[in-house]
Amino acid sequence: MTMTPAEADKILADNFAPWVLDLDLSVESLHDDHVVLRLPWSQRLAREGGALSGQALMAAADTATVLAVSAARGAYGPMTTVQQSTTFQRAVTGSDVLIKAVVTKLGRRMAFADITMTDAGTGAVAAHANTVYALLG
Repeated sequence: MTMTPAEADKILADNFAPWVLDLDLSVESLHDDHVVLRLPWSQRLAREGGALSGQALMAAADTATVLAVSAARGAYGPMTTVQQSTTFQRAVTGSDVLIKAVVTKLGRRMAFADITMTDAGTGAVAAHANTVYALLG
């Protein structure tokens, strides 16, 4: 059974720290193997020079992975980040970012995902990440 965006939004609300919720992420689309989140532009998330901070992008990528793995599993279950590698390719200034997390392998104890972060205004790739998660439950 495919998870709905409303169910993914509930996972966000029920399982993430308040500072992650302050990113104001929203589910754009949700499928059995991937999710697309929107990180809205906010001056609060910008660093000197007006570019969106890398920390915000990394937190959004990590959050998207949890939702993508939950969708692939059919429900949320406890998991933890084992590894995240992020490459920043261009600055995002004054634009939302779309975060697409694709589960590339789902095992019994581990999940792997690729994440692409795209400037919603230009369509240019801003960053790419790979994550590994331990599935705890």
